[in-house]
Amino acid sequence: MKTLPALTLMASALAVVTSSAQAQTTLRLSTYVNKVDIRYEGFEKFAELVAEKTDGEVNVEIFPSSTLHGWSEGVDAVTGGIADIAWIPADNRLPCYRVTSLYPALVDLERQHELDAAYTDIVRDEAAEAGLVPVFNSNYSYDQEWWFQESISDITQLDGQLVRSIGPLVSLMITSWGGEPVFVSPNEVFQSAERGVVDGINMGVATYSSWQLWDVMPYMVNASLFYGNIQYMMNKRKFDDLDGASQQALLDAAREAEAWLKPRYEGWVNERVGQAVMQGGGAAVSLNEEASADIVASIAGEWEPTVAESCGPERADAIKALFADYRR
Repeated sequence: MKTLPALTLMASALAVVTSSAQAQTTLRLSTYVNKVDIRYEGFEKFAELVAEKTDGEVNVEIFPSSTLHGWSEGVDAVTGGIADIAWIPADNRLPCYRVTSLYPALVDLERQHELDAAYTDIVRDEAAEAGLVPVFNSNYSYDQEWWFQESISDITQLDGQLVRSIGPLVSLMITSWGGEPVFVSPNEVFQSAERGVVDGINMGVATYSSWQLWDVMPYMVNASLFYGNIQYMMNKRKFDDLDGASQQALLDAAREAEAWLKPRYEGWVNERVGQAVMQGGGAAVSLNEEASADIVASIAGEWEPTVAESCGPERADAIKALFADYRR
């Protein structure tokens, strides 16, 4: 019986190990969300589903609290390889997404996932041109609201107050209402509010609560003025390197995680608002539907020329029709 030389056996074993290692892919997911936030559990669910659907060949490693990069650096972080998947802010390299990921609209939250998927399809080609693939919708529409140090009777009368903004639409709103927009990243908002750098804050309720901001700005205006979808996108080269089955598994896991998270997210947000109002000395005032609709109509009229210029006629018309179809 012929015996294989030891070197041949070692080479064969090494080839098997190398092949196994190459079959496993780790994706670094970067988020500004901290571990207290219910959305962190959503990312954990996403990672669990990806591993399950790919039989462990693709793993997602989560980096919370902006540990990999700052708020405005999402595109550079993903295309430069610092992160494989990250939230994408209002970036000039994505002109249509930049002016529509936050959009003045009264949206039907019961059909949020359908709306998010349709919106993603509109911006998908623009993302690809920038080297990105949309993966995860952020459920942002539910809770993008306003806070102040003292009660405010009319949000459209800011009288020179400095208000935190995260993007061009919010800045337009603040300016139109007589205020001055100030950019502050999520993990710096507490210090800014505590030290009086800003008089008011525009932010998602989940982020606001998880960073314990009710203690420094307890007066909330629940206005429901936005569609919001700060998407998580993936490096297109990294996505294209996956086989077709893994690509589909990743996208399916994202959709399932979104559906899993939605009721938990909404319940968690409502609970935090209730706790702040009932126990923490906070106050929440809600605008009625008519007042919100009037504000949205006014801002949309100012915003539509920017959308047309940034998106081009075809995308702009598609965006406008989309929000008309999903209006509440």
